[in-house]
Amino acid sequence: MNRAVIALSLIIPLTLLYLLYTGSISLFELLLGIIASIIIAALFGDILVSSPGKLYSPVRWFWLLFYGLYYLTLIEAKAHWLVIKLIFNPSKIRAGIVRIPYSVKTDYAITTIANSITNTPGTVTVDIDEERKKLYIHWIQIVDESEEGAHKHISEVFEKYASRIFD
Repeated sequence: MNRAVIALSLIIPLTLLYLLYTGSISLFELLLGIIASIIIAALFGDILVSSPGKLYSPVRWFWLLFYGLYYLTLIEAKAHWLVIKLIFNPSKIRAGIVRIPYSVKTDYAITTIANSITNTPGTVTVDIDEERKKLYIHWIQIVDESEEGAHKHISEVFEKYASRIFD
């Protein structure tokens, strides 16, 4: 697949992402988003897309859209609510670093899980051990210190969607 096809397949999602982050749909923002997306896709398209065939899977796009909406609404809201409760009751904070196994295969899926964890209030990805397939997470409210328990509470849902989208 040549660079032009990869670049063209990235322009729409990059433009939509730009518009989402600017919060504006004015003509100026739309044109600026398209121009920026064309430049980014042309310069970095072949670096960003390691398996171009996956771009054409409507199932993957569905799961990406579903996960984005689910993450931004339910997961983020629950995490923010937990942190708000901990702010008002700091004696309940039980912070520490836990080790979590992961089973996804691609760098994109690992990055999605790590970024989802870090972007969620109360958790931060500290390190990734690719040899042992473990994430090290700083967790503000440790509920279960075991690897399986921490995985269930922190990253299970992220891993489920990351594997559907990228693996």
